[in-house]
Amino acid sequence: MLAAAAVLPLLAGALGACGYGSQAKETDKAEAPAPKGKKLSTDEVRIGYFPNLTHATALVGDQQGILQKELGGTRLSASTFNAGPSEIEALNSGSIDIGWIGPSPAINGFAKSDGQSLRIIGGSASGGVKLVVNPKKVKSLDDVKGKKIATPQLGNTQDVAFLNWIAEKGWKVDPQSGKGDVSVVRTDNKVTPDAYKSGAIDGAWVPEPTASKLVAEGGKVLLDEGSLWPDKKFVITNLIVSQRFLDEHPDVVEAVLRGSVKTNQWIKDNPEKAKASANAALKKLSGKPLPPEVLDPAWKSIETTDDPLAATLETEAQHAVKAGLLEKTDLHGIYDLAPLNKVLKAEGKPPVDDAGLGEK
Repeated sequence: MLAAAAVLPLLAGALGACGYGSQAKETDKAEAPAPKGKKLSTDEVRIGYFPNLTHATALVGDQQGILQKELGGTRLSASTFNAGPSEIEALNSGSIDIGWIGPSPAINGFAKSDGQSLRIIGGSASGGVKLVVNPKKVKSLDDVKGKKIATPQLGNTQDVAFLNWIAEKGWKVDPQSGKGDVSVVRTDNKVTPDAYKSGAIDGAWVPEPTASKLVAEGGKVLLDEGSLWPDKKFVITNLIVSQRFLDEHPDVVEAVLRGSVKTNQWIKDNPEKAKASANAALKKLSGKPLPPEVLDPAWKSIETTDDPLAATLETEAQHAVKAGLLEKTDLHGIYDLAPLNKVLKAEGKPPVDDAGLGEK
């Protein structure tokens, strides 16, 4: 088992973003089906997620009414966010109770609260991160040296992964300034395609669908991050809950987890319908759907999963420490997978593991 080390930002907000977008100033409310059936221990559960394919479980589960069905008479109220810090802030303030979020902000929220604010209760997605480059300027991995490569934000999940990859190549980069053998240019995913088209960057280490947007602009996938991980799996999205809500409403948490597990199964059983459902949700939330040349390859590269892939989250934390951006702290207690394993058993599925990080 890997050493139990987590992380705490040395720079305010450095670890906060999921890597899917910039800091959100406000949230958008997503419409939900009307509740039907017996009410659980609360009138309403407030969930949060990103309008992004890496949050496919939430997008599809909400769009198809699968989550609401499991909640019965308890109303599902959804808010969408553009970045991890705002979602963690909403969880801490009680504006949301449960959220789909990337590993970095989950670790950050846990560490900053001394392990009191949240628990990771399930997985959601793996993969969907690629190094895409201008093939005229970068023809091999060694050619990345000396080039300008974008990541979404200083200290975010993809930034840490790229810095770790650079270090393993034996190259030197100052983690804070991004200057060195490679120029690491922190760029909001929303503007990365334009930066690529203008020549301001030579490539980017980014999540989907930004990676596929770059490919649509003529970029080439030089490396899929999945190839760097055992079994090509690594956590990109988790399911978290506030500790208070978990303590007070375990029946509601279990219902959301049932909805999440059933949604992931529906996605696997109906990949084309699920892709269309996710895109319909994106259109409703952002005003426009993804075009097929972006949607199709992006969807294929993301795997929904009930397993939070706990060992990979710990490895990501260690990479952040090694990069010199973050200091160590204790990750024990970040997971509570008992409710999920109860749901999985009832569904005839095998249990998932917390890599020894389920208890303090």
